[in-house]
Amino acid sequence: MADGFDLRDEPWIPVRWADGASSRCGLRELFHRAHEIVDLELPLPPAASGLLHILAAMTARIARDGEGVRLDDEDAAEEVATWLEVRQEVLAAGRFDAKAVDVYFDEEVPEGRFDLFDPQRPFLQDPRLALQCTDAQGKPNPSGVNKLVFGRPTGVNGAVLFGHFTDGAPVAVPAAEAAWHLIAQLYYGPAGQCTPRRITEERTGNGDAGPLRKAVSYYAWGHDLFTSLVLAVPVPDTGTAAEESDECPWESGDLPDPLASPEELSWPGRLLTGRFRHAVLLVPDEDRTSVVDAYITWSTHGPKPDVRDPYVILDRGKDGQLRLREADGARALWRDLDALLLMDGSHAALRPHSLSTLPPSLRGCLSVRAYGFHQDGKQTDTTWFEATTPAVLQWQEEVDPQMARHLARCHQAAEDVSEALKRAARLAWNLATNASATAAPATESGKRRRKQKPGPWAEAALGRYWPAAEQEFWQLAKPERCDTPPVPPLVQAALTALDDAIGVANRADIRVARARSRARAYLRAALRNASQPTTESSRDSRP
Repeated sequence: MADGFDLRDEPWIPVRWADGASSRCGLRELFHRAHEIVDLELPLPPAASGLLHILAAMTARIARDGEGVRLDDEDAAEEVATWLEVRQEVLAAGRFDAKAVDVYFDEEVPEGRFDLFDPQRPFLQDPRLALQCTDAQGKPNPSGVNKLVFGRPTGVNGAVLFGHFTDGAPVAVPAAEAAWHLIAQLYYGPAGQCTPRRITEERTGNGDAGPLRKAVSYYAWGHDLFTSLVLAVPVPDTGTAAEESDECPWESGDLPDPLASPEELSWPGRLLTGRFRHAVLLVPDEDRTSVVDAYITWSTHGPKPDVRDPYVILDRGKDGQLRLREADGARALWRDLDALLLMDGSHAALRPHSLSTLPPSLRGCLSVRAYGFHQDGKQTDTTWFEATTPAVLQWQEEVDPQMARHLARCHQAAEDVSEALKRAARLAWNLATNASATAAPATESGKRRRKQKPGPWAEAALGRYWPAAEQEFWQLAKPERCDTPPVPPLVQAALTALDDAIGVANRADIRVARARSRARAYLRAALRNASQPTTESSRDSRP
């Protein structure tokens, strides 16, 4: 039998180096040369986000100060100030200690735990599934390789969207790419019906969503991967205790009991890698370079831990409850900046815990990297995305309150103008297509307004407005423009978007021309009647 696929040394993680070259590396080389790597280049954003959770947990084990105190040290974690001093010394070193990297991968973790196809403990997998996932006759009942790979259709009637893949003629996936999809499934996998798993006499085929499903995750992004990974280790005041028994799945002595309650979360290992709701087993080909099948099922039906992921934004609803800010493929990253810059308590959202307590010496060069997966809470996947801001963390409110509040005003103004544009475009459509609408009084009843059809112009106008609004936002995002009113350029962008949505040919019609004039007047009124600046950002308007 061929050797396995050792994730420590097999090249499976796409990276970009400081000299501009791109290649793949294993975990060992990634940590040895993290100071030479400027970016991860995984083409699957949910896998990149999950991988960063895993790498952050490994970083806490590997990184240490000059006296050998690790970032996951229990004593250092008792006082945040002490832990921050350790982190500062780690950052000052500028790289991971090569000996510490090798000790972790070769001595601290049992042999075989990083092998993707190890027969006893394959990485992040449960080898028991080959016997527990069977049909009524006791024969193996795998889920199929298409179920593993995000973007492939599954089932007899699955839609063929990104390639001609069918369950009747499955196409193997290279082992490196299978590792990406394994990670993405564990963090973003669906809820609901899954491959049945028999533990006792009962054969259950229903599971919960992965811990990051629907989420967008935000990371402080430095000039090299070493800096980004060290800053990704959550500060030890996340509501989970630091314990000597804190373990990641590849470190634990025993496989988890699917029927028992999940172990209590601890910092940082279980917080970052111990909340999976799925169990996966990959089936390799004979030479162990590709995956030809997979089992994907539930891992536990125990209660979900009531803990906040350190990389997400929480929004406070009207009822006062905090809820995850969900990923939206149509929403650009700059519209989340106020939640990333403003301090908790001065805003309706809580910033990601990972973006608090950043080193003052690095703020001037830190960007924000976001990975999101637009999904529903069950089975539907819409789109995934990756985005990076300029170096905006220098403007966090605790450092530069004037700039932070200015950017919050600019964002709020953009949201307000978008609402006015949407109403103006709907008004124009109804005036242009309804002969009696021109005679209707401006104070017509809410009941009559609800009967009016929105028409196509509102969506078209917003689709043109948001890219232009982003350009205006970044023009305003300069310290010398803190006193510049943000509404006028945004209204001008909205007027242009409205005209483009209506179209030149349509404006030759007298009714359309009159409707356009009324709608433009409505938008100009928004400029005159702009409300006082506020730091509360709207989440209602979507392009």
